[in-house]
Amino acid sequence: MNGEATSAPGGQRFGYIAERMPHGSGYTGRLSTYVVRDAESGADHTFMYADIVTEGFRTLHVGERVRFLVDLDEPDRARYIIRLDLPEVEDYYR
Repeated sequence: MNGEATSAPGGQRFGYIAERMPHGSGYTGRLSTYVVRDAESGADHTFMYADIVTEGFRTLHVGERVRFLVDLDEPDRARYIIRLDLPEVEDYYR
């Protein structure tokens, strides 16, 4: 790769968080795998919390709308997940 950012065919995708699966096997549930469902195609793509583009806590909730790119080398993986709906501060910390 020559250092250029890669993007999915057709550019950014829009979808929503369909599932959050905490890791087992000795983990404390702090690391998670997420599933984002593409709003246009209905395809599911997985990603890790490190793929969430945000400052502070990298967490999303089921049902939240996001935009993302599909990894060209692994089409079932999403990259660069960006939250579209910011929660109200009071609701977020309940």
